[in-house]
Amino acid sequence: MSIVNLLHQTDQTAFSFEILPPLKGNNFSKVCVIIDKLREFAPKYINITTHHSENIYKEKADGSLMKTNVRKRPGTVAIAGAIQNRYKIPAVPHIICKGFTKEETEYALIDLQYLDVTDLLLLRGDTNKLEHDQITPGKSHEHTTGLIEQVNRFNAGINLDGGVFDKPEKPFSFGVACYPEKHEEAPNLESDLAFLKQKIAMGAEYAVTQMFFDNRKYFDFTALCRQEGITVPIIPGIKPIVFLNQLTVLPKIFRSDIPETLANELRKCKTDEQAKQVGVEWSIVQCKELIQAGVPSLHFYTLMATESVRQIAKAIY
Repeated sequence: MSIVNLLHQTDQTAFSFEILPPLKGNNFSKVCVIIDKLREFAPKYINITTHHSENIYKEKADGSLMKTNVRKRPGTVAIAGAIQNRYKIPAVPHIICKGFTKEETEYALIDLQYLDVTDLLLLRGDTNKLEHDQITPGKSHEHTTGLIEQVNRFNAGINLDGGVFDKPEKPFSFGVACYPEKHEEAPNLESDLAFLKQKIAMGAEYAVTQMFFDNRKYFDFTALCRQEGITVPIIPGIKPIVFLNQLTVLPKIFRSDIPETLANELRKCKTDEQAKQVGVEWSIVQCKELIQAGVPSLHFYTLMATESVRQIAKAIY
């Protein structure tokens, strides 16, 4: 059953969350700690992020630097299978364009089929840490629309070289990302909406938003989507603030505005613990208003915030 069908089957706002694969060298128990803290709230699905490799520089014995390519968080496909096997909760691995070739994507789709993981979130992916030698024109998709096309062809039983194979017994279904405050590279919101509409037309069944802290941004964005004929569920992404420095870091990295009311409360904080409590209280109010408005699901970003998400979920579910 696809994610959108799961959402349609519930008569209340669903709960879901996103986790990162553990750092290389850590085991699956790191993932289980997060899930065990949150599964009492009956998550409808769990997202697993994907991370491309990075070039890092290591100092050699002679003092010179050696460039090494390292993937710090491997295992997205395997973790998705492990989650479904252990917890019987649908897993939604992220499949990204940047840092992965089309061939690597095809192999990931084959492995996911074997694991019976058939829900995906398709994304372009972060390009900030990619260096020029990691980008080979033509070998990777430039945009999410290319990735969608590859998944659609795979569902139709067509591989990368145009050969035909047995169609998947359970075709992939997928969602995409959206940006209530506009993607940082989009020239304007109208352009951003046009690309979202294209992705929906190509088969995306829902969209999950980038984090936002002002519900009006979400409501206005959703209204614009409906005016443009976009009818799929628009799932709000929630990120509780847990550190003082996020007052400046989050707007810089994610281009998400922090309302002045929240900013003022954070400025009063002297410690991260105080900031964390402000973040929890703000998110509770934010989530209650979203639930009152009838949003299909609340999707939580748990990085460094699992305990905060737990407190929020206890207050609203």
